[in-house]
Amino acid sequence: MGHGHGHGVSPAEAASASGRHIGKLWIAFGIGAVFMVVEFAVGWATSSLALISDAAHMLTDVLGVGMALAAIMIARRSTTGRNQTFGMYRAEVLAALANAVLLFGVAGYVVYEAVGRFGNPPSVPGLPVILAALLGLLANVVSFFLLRGGAKESINVRGAYLEVLADLIGSVGVLLSGLVTLVFGWRYADPVMGVAIGVWVLPRTWKLARHALHILFQHAPEGLDVAAVQADLAQLPGVTEAHDLHVWTLTSGMEVASAHLSIAHDAVPAEVLRAAQALLAERYHIEHATLQVEPGDSAQRCREMSW
Repeated sequence: MGHGHGHGVSPAEAASASGRHIGKLWIAFGIGAVFMVVEFAVGWATSSLALISDAAHMLTDVLGVGMALAAIMIARRSTTGRNQTFGMYRAEVLAALANAVLLFGVAGYVVYEAVGRFGNPPSVPGLPVILAALLGLLANVVSFFLLRGGAKESINVRGAYLEVLADLIGSVGVLLSGLVTLVFGWRYADPVMGVAIGVWVLPRTWKLARHALHILFQHAPEGLDVAAVQADLAQLPGVTEAHDLHVWTLTSGMEVASAHLSIAHDAVPAEVLRAAQALLAERYHIEHATLQVEPGDSAQRCREMSW
């Protein structure tokens, strides 16, 4: 029997996928914290539900970016633990899931409060709301561009990015409701916009939560045909059967696979191993694979296992 690992992404390289954006995350964290306080203060002073909801979204931005920073630091520190053979890269995924839960909670609260106000909408002064919304919009635009690049590489950074994006749209909505209130004096503008902000963010939050859960349950990467991978491995020269194939995502950009390859008696295990590693890396971009090469008559034991 033989075992082999692909030489793919190293722990240091994996941590850098989001770690190289840590400076931008710190800037986004500081900006969000300052303008969150401003929006909460003006929102409570003016009784603007739309502004309070936008401030609550900004709170999740601050918490989300803070968790993203903590997750990166944990992942950096945990790559050499003797009992942590995969490090703590899943901390990033857990942070993204926590961000999604926070967003669900805030969106639900905003919708609940807004519906309660339709019976007797309070008078909301438009000018202070507009000024606060403009400041919040500026803060979110800066954070949006800071995190946009990292969102393509890390689910952790993507969670913070989606919150900033949601809050950016929310700031635009608050600005519009403030303008309508100031120009037309329509009291329903504020609770209507509060509902709109809450409803807008929910499907995007669900997508983030689903992606995080997909990884935590160790499902195969989205878009990967596991049956095709198994068929391709089985067709390699010298391979008689491929079984016990598992493919999962450790964290963003780190796909992992394991499989048993039954080989003919005249096949050379080392050659089969190299061919299988090359196939997974080149065709499916799976750089880290643990492959067991075994004589064809030993596969029966694997079939007898209950899971």
